[in-house]
Amino acid sequence: MNVQLKKGVLELCVLSLVTKKDYYGYELVNEISKNIQISDGTIYPILRRLTQDGYFVTYLQESQEGPPRKYYKITEIGMKTKEVLENEWFVFINSVNNIIGEDCEDG
Repeated sequence: MNVQLKKGVLELCVLSLVTKKDYYGYELVNEISKNIQISDGTIYPILRRLTQDGYFVTYLQESQEGPPRKYYKITEIGMKTKEVLENEWFVFINSVNNIIGEDCEDG
């Protein structure tokens, strides 16, 4: 997949996953990697930026496999941003599919 295209949707993917439960960084990488090929270093800058923007709060939790893990929990503004981005995404993919001759409703 084109790198620029992938970068544009990873923020939405991260927000969507953390909406469902709190994640630590490596766990997010593994979850996203099930569907989109990414490297470890791709997600951490996104997590840092989203946290700085107030979309996440973080907390440390002890781990049985090593040092404490930093978990990301979505905030109310993060939830609202995810909803806006999600709506924009669906409008965008429908528009692209109209151009290339596919209808999202059929797939």
